[in-house]
Amino acid sequence: MKHFDVAVIGSGPSGASTAFHLAKQGISTVIIEKEQLPRYKTCGGGFVFRGRKNLPFDISKVIEREFHTVDIFLGKSLHFQTTRKDPTITMIMRDSFDFLIVEEAKKLGVTILEGNKLTNITFNNNIALLTTTEQEISANFVIAADGALSPTAKMAGWNQETRKLIPALEYEIEVPEEDFERLKNEVRFDIDAIPYGYAWNFPKKNHLSVGVASTKKARINLKKYYEEYLKTIGINTVLKESQHGFQIPIAPRTDGFIKNNVFLIGDAAGFADPITAEGISNAIYSGVLVAEAISESNLNLDEAKSLYLKKLEAKLLPEIKTGLWLAKWFYEQKSIRNIMLKKYGQRFSDEMADIFHGDRSYPTDIKQAISKKIKELVF
Repeated sequence: MKHFDVAVIGSGPSGASTAFHLAKQGISTVIIEKEQLPRYKTCGGGFVFRGRKNLPFDISKVIEREFHTVDIFLGKSLHFQTTRKDPTITMIMRDSFDFLIVEEAKKLGVTILEGNKLTNITFNNNIALLTTTEQEISANFVIAADGALSPTAKMAGWNQETRKLIPALEYEIEVPEEDFERLKNEVRFDIDAIPYGYAWNFPKKNHLSVGVASTKKARINLKKYYEEYLKTIGINTVLKESQHGFQIPIAPRTDGFIKNNVFLIGDAAGFADPITAEGISNAIYSGVLVAEAISESNLNLDEAKSLYLKKLEAKLLPEIKTGLWLAKWFYEQKSIRNIMLKKYGQRFSDEMADIFHGDRSYPTDIKQAISKKIKELVF
């Protein structure tokens, strides 16, 4: 039975980049991936700059398009546009993007086990015994980076769902050339195109990624709102489309992020941005934190647990907590929100761009700040 210091389950951006950082510190690491790589992954593919800054290698060869300008629409009356020197959103396809990170990890000595579906985890004296469909291995640490569904978390003992999972529907579509030419240079978000959520148009190299997401867990006809959104952006003919439905965890687990020697990161932990539902950047960032914790602990399990939690509490968890409150206010208090956006909408758009770039966080005093602005408008 092969033994590794760390076994990472899942080869997405969080898992592969975590493996990269661990290997860079000389920690023996294996990635266990159920699919053969590269594989298609459902995702809008909008990679914000704060996530790109956390990748220590060039990704230019897998970039579909870059957008320095982002448009935010709220119905027909409000439109805000923000431009930055660096690309606010980089368009990628997850098969090539994820595979690039895996290849970079391999260069540092990370072992990749493709076509190995994890089927069981047992624990013996702080050692994890992992059984896949192909073999058995052991590891001192296990990092669950296998997404929102995370079978690893269930095997490790997270039996109740304490995250908030919201529905999203994304289509990769090909449209007539005149429509593509009209839309290919604009990345846009349309707030309220779906109740309690937004729609998006992300132009890729030769096609569009168009989708809708709602921050409400209730049943909703996503396809209906997607079809209505196509009309909003002037698409009457779709030549080819591929539908992908998925869930996005926009609130962290309330029952912890570590059990035995299994650490949760990314969507498995519930770290997507509550307002935008963007998950790649926080997934990569949480991977950096767990890699730092394991390295700084010199592979001491108890110390690594303590360090990881401290690192999460220092920035990421407070940001998400503030984001949860702001998302609830933003999507549910529409009348007051719209009044405020008429006066402060451009400032909101600029500040969201700053957050996308990692230049600022959601302000911790957001409740007081919004209350003050409302009083100024009303009185």
